[in-house]
Amino acid sequence: MITQFRKTAALVAGLCALGALTTTGAAGAAERPGPDGIWQVDDYGTVLAVQGGVLDTYQVTSVSCLKGVAGTRDKDTPGRYAMEDGDVYTLRAGARAKLHIDGSPGDRSLRRLTALSATCRAPQPGAFDVFWQTFQENYPFFAAKGIDWQEVRDRYRPRAEAARTDAELYAILTEMVAPLHDAHVVVSADKTGFFGMTRPGTVVPGPGLDTKVRAFVERRDLKGRSLRPYANGRIGYADLPAPGGGSYGYLRLSAFSGYTETNTYAANRAELDRALDAILTPDRVHRLRGLILDVRVNGGGSDSLGLDLAARLTDRPYFAYAKRTRHTAPQPQHVRPAAATRYAGPVALLTGGSTFSAGETFTQAMMERPAPTTRIGEPTQGVFSDVMERALPGEGHDKWWFGLPNEEFLTRDGRTTFDGVGVPTLLPEPVFTDAEFAHDRDSAFDRAVGWLGERGR
Repeated sequence: MITQFRKTAALVAGLCALGALTTTGAAGAAERPGPDGIWQVDDYGTVLAVQGGVLDTYQVTSVSCLKGVAGTRDKDTPGRYAMEDGDVYTLRAGARAKLHIDGSPGDRSLRRLTALSATCRAPQPGAFDVFWQTFQENYPFFAAKGIDWQEVRDRYRPRAEAARTDAELYAILTEMVAPLHDAHVVVSADKTGFFGMTRPGTVVPGPGLDTKVRAFVERRDLKGRSLRPYANGRIGYADLPAPGGGSYGYLRLSAFSGYTETNTYAANRAELDRALDAILTPDRVHRLRGLILDVRVNGGGSDSLGLDLAARLTDRPYFAYAKRTRHTAPQPQHVRPAAATRYAGPVALLTGGSTFSAGETFTQAMMERPAPTTRIGEPTQGVFSDVMERALPGEGHDKWWFGLPNEEFLTRDGRTTFDGVGVPTLLPEPVFTDAEFAHDRDSAFDRAVGWLGERGR
């Protein structure tokens, strides 16, 4: 998960001065090909104001405009901006202006504006109206989840108007979104509370679960072998003897983020490459008769890192998925073989309800892998989109924010998305249930070993 435009707690400041920053519109675009000016990010509820090497973001709806994060231009790379939240934006101006955010596949379309909207210079609405309107304009899944969002507004707005405390407002906002059961929907109210959820019957892939599962796998599945750690411990690998000679590889990833202290996409990708270079040596690839790839406890991160991993597991390019928002056309994304050593043999991919976000987009990217590939375990969590992090206005709410998804990840047919239900498995098995732990079973792992054995016959 990449946070497209991260949280901020400040209301608009100094907008009158920025309101004077204008362009000459479409005719002026040819005269001013650089990124300076004001840009609408289509279907992402964001406006960018670029001037003098500084990029300011504004979180906008049809009724609101709140100041977001800022960034400064990279002096060595025109159009590239390091944002104060750690993201890196690249703006390409011209007839087809685009915004790219490092770590998120695809681009966002930009439209040049002549000035900031008058909404940015007007008094801002209250927290309830900003919250409801942001979901109204961006959330793609109301119909699929049977939610009448207008009815939700009619029911809760009188309560919001009557709320006198932060606790009352927080309770109203969380009650509104709780029926979505969407793990990419978050309400953070500083000391008042933090709200998040998962699909019913699933568990958040937190550090406690990760530690428990890793110890269980090393003792039970790997027969006491320790995983060799890479990427800040987020990646682990071990070789297992295969019947009749050779070996099976076991590769476990607990996230597609956090590989380095800086945790930028560039640094994480370099660390992923180092790990895969150490794991997928030419000699090992020659000996491997199959690979068990375990993302059953994976908290997500960068979708692009998932595509980078998939690129080390194929010798042929193939379709991964297509991204779209409610009002933009799908952008197909493809896996292209990496220049480094690759493994293109059988892969048994283990998934479960604690496979989140980028772990799921990676799983989806493996569905059309040309070499033998199967999915074993339980469906993934069912959240794929980057997360829009938005500020909440109001006195005392400078540290309040909320998050929501606005993208769909589609299969090749252009109609199917796995949001809500998760990517299904081909070979269903229980994953880390109480019964599995109590009886010292790992049915999904054992099924993977059996499936790889069948491929070698």
